[in-house]
Amino acid sequence: MIQYNGLTLAYIGDAYFELAVRQHLLEKNITKVNDLHNNAVGFTNANAQAEAVTYLLNHFFDEEEISVYKRGRNQSSTHKPKNADIQTYNIATGLESVIGFLYLEKRLERLEDLLKTIFKVLEEK
Repeated sequence: MIQYNGLTLAYIGDAYFELAVRQHLLEKNITKVNDLHNNAVGFTNANAQAEAVTYLLNHFFDEEEISVYKRGRNQSSTHKPKNADIQTYNIATGLESVIGFLYLEKRLERLEDLLKTIFKVLEEK
C-alpha cells in the first residue's frame, strides 16, 4: 500500500465513518432527517470520537493501529476546529486515520469490529 500521510487517511476515514454512522442510525429505525442529523452528531463530533479513543487504546487497537492513530493525531493541520479544542480534534483525527487505514487496506472485518465497538462505547455513555 502507498504510505499515505495521517491527514489523507483521516480524510477517507471521516467519509467512511460518516456513512457508517448514518447506516447504523437507519438500522436503529431512526428515519426522520432531523433526528438522524442530531443523533449522527453524537457519534461524529470530535469530543465523542476522543471519548471512544480512550477505550480503543486500552482495549482494542493493535500495535499497527496505534502507530497509524499516532501518525494521524500528530499530523500538522492548518484547519482550526470549530467545536473542540485542538488536542481533542487531533485525537479525533487519529481515530479517523485508523478508519481510513483499515478501509484502504481492505481489512473490512476488522473495520466493522472497530465501528461496532465505537458505537457500543458511545451508546453506553
